[in-house]
Amino acid sequence: MIKEQTKAPDFTLPSTNGEKQKLKDLLGKYVVIYFYPKDDTPGCTIETNDFNKLLPKFKKLNCEIFGISKDTIKSHDKFREKFKIKFDLLSDEEKKVLKKYKVWGKKKFMGKEFMGIIRSTILIDKKGKIIKVWDNVKVKDHAKEVLETFKSLK
Repeated sequence: MIKEQTKAPDFTLPSTNGEKQKLKDLLGKYVVIYFYPKDDTPGCTIETNDFNKLLPKFKKLNCEIFGISKDTIKSHDKFREKFKIKFDLLSDEEKKVLKKYKVWGKKKFMGKEFMGIIRSTILIDKKGKIIKVWDNVKVKDHAKEVLETFKSLK
């Protein structure tokens, strides 16, 4: 897992806003990046909807939210439209950013091992430094926990 108090690895990924999103363009703002396994699956939908509900509170604190998975932009667009998601989702089909952030790894499900996205959330400060990492996230109340932690760190 990536370490707290280190510089967040820069990246450029296609975004649902139709442009490329660069992390370095977000300097001066706080950033929450949550890595999730798959669009429109039960856990990922709960997590995304919870961040969406809390988005105005994050925005008031000068914080942007992005979800990253290896799904395509087309898949992300459908997911955003279906659940009226108000923030951008980024596509990492080549898994470059997933690997940089060390969230691509071995997982177990029903006794089988496979490679996949380890559900994780990263909080980055205005200077691009990682100030908090949540790994192996449980989706219930996670977005609320991120917001509360962010408020307490700020």
